[in-house]
Amino acid sequence: MPSNIVTQEDRYLIGLALRSTQVRLIQAGRTIFDGKIPVGALHIAKPPVRSTAHFQSAYDFIYFHIAPSFLDQQPMSPHGYFAHSEPVDRILLRDPLAEQLAKVLSDRVDDEDLAFSLCVGQTLAAHVVRLAPPHSKTNALPKWRLRLVEDYIDRHLHWSIGLADLAKAAGLSRMHFAALFRAATGYRPREYLLQKRVERAKALLGNSDMPLAEIALAVGFSTQAHFSTVFKRMAASTPARWRADYRSETASPLTVLERDRYDIDEHRTEHSEHPRKSPTLGRPDYCSDRFMSAVRS
Repeated sequence: MPSNIVTQEDRYLIGLALRSTQVRLIQAGRTIFDGKIPVGALHIAKPPVRSTAHFQSAYDFIYFHIAPSFLDQQPMSPHGYFAHSEPVDRILLRDPLAEQLAKVLSDRVDDEDLAFSLCVGQTLAAHVVRLAPPHSKTNALPKWRLRLVEDYIDRHLHWSIGLADLAKAAGLSRMHFAALFRAATGYRPREYLLQKRVERAKALLGNSDMPLAEIALAVGFSTQAHFSTVFKRMAASTPARWRADYRSETASPLTVLERDRYDIDEHRTEHSEHPRKSPTLGRPDYCSDRFMSAVRS
């Protein structure tokens, strides 16, 4: 399913993934990203950008449009994502703060909680301008080796898979593979493997009536208890609760949850469909204790 992503003429864009999805991002006829993005991945773009995203699975994004006047108030990295020398469109696969904010927003963002969402957007924008992207991925696992690893995981997810197995699939030593894999994906091999197990478990929970114990074995966990512990840590819900919530939703085969887009600048913050003004939203002390406690939890 294609989706056009357009920055406003005078706005920077930060998109935050609230669920894992598979996407191919195309700009000016050139593929700039093709692969799986996890919860908390960031799509960062400078104006003017027109991209087309081809989603191969359900997706849920929230977009923040950032005015230059807001960025001017932030201590920006000279080599950061919004620096003039950087590409205009990038995918950042792994950022701990973004992951945390995505988990908070997944549960809390709605039309009644506009100010909370805007505060998250300000926090995220102020964080991103301080980041400096890696200038070289020459020491990262090549894409063709990464595909070999991904194929191996998909075929053997019901097995107990160790670092030696993944390294062998890539044709590398264990130590060499672990370093290159993390440079390419942002994940340690074990973290990535657990993500894949949980993703497969979600598919089985949502599309079958398999008992939880059988699902645990099918995705490579030796016990239901271990499966439930890992699933709750990564999905912020127990497997049983996740299945119940999933089935209570009336969704099409390809569920598209493209959330509202928010404008953020120094003096005002407006919802794109229901404009509301607040002169305090640009102040750094705007975020309430309620917001900060939610992020820490």
